[in-house]
Amino acid sequence: MTELSETPRGRRRNRRAHARDQAPEPITDPEKAREIALGILTRASRSTAQLRDGLVAKHVVPDLADAIVERYVEVGLVDDAGLAATIVRTRHAERGQSRRAIRVELARKGFDEDAIGSALDQIDDDDERERAAALARRRWDQLAAHPVDVRERRVVAMLGRKGYSSSLAFALVKHLRDADSEDD
Repeated sequence: MTELSETPRGRRRNRRAHARDQAPEPITDPEKAREIALGILTRASRSTAQLRDGLVAKHVVPDLADAIVERYVEVGLVDDAGLAATIVRTRHAERGQSRRAIRVELARKGFDEDAIGSALDQIDDDDERERAAALARRRWDQLAAHPVDVRERRVVAMLGRKGYSSSLAFALVKHLRDADSEDD
């Protein structure tokens, strides 16, 4: 009986396992590193931290990764403030997320506090309340076939997942419930 490693299929498995066990060579060639960086930026816009982390994950030496990121910031290929502002606008307008939820996402993506703060200045308390009210109304109407307590729970939960405070969520639900009572 032949061992697994002696069959062609077994040899392929062993070669792949061996390749995984060996640490890849660190990339020190600036051209290769720039090619990797452009590949990362081609798929999606990235923050400086995300680009640096992506380069290091692809085995580019950290000093070279820092130099490439710095150069791309200089020439405008990477713009943290602009990208943060775009993320804020889209997350709030299209997904209905609160400033708090957007702040967490931006911090997770590696944006600095200055970029986050200036980007979030686009949304004020009235904008946030208005967006939350529109989301709550739409969800409330979608749940019209359900009992009131189920509707309340689900609307509050949806607003909570989007980052809105529980006090705002409960106030909006109370307003919706009262409006329905007046209509009856």
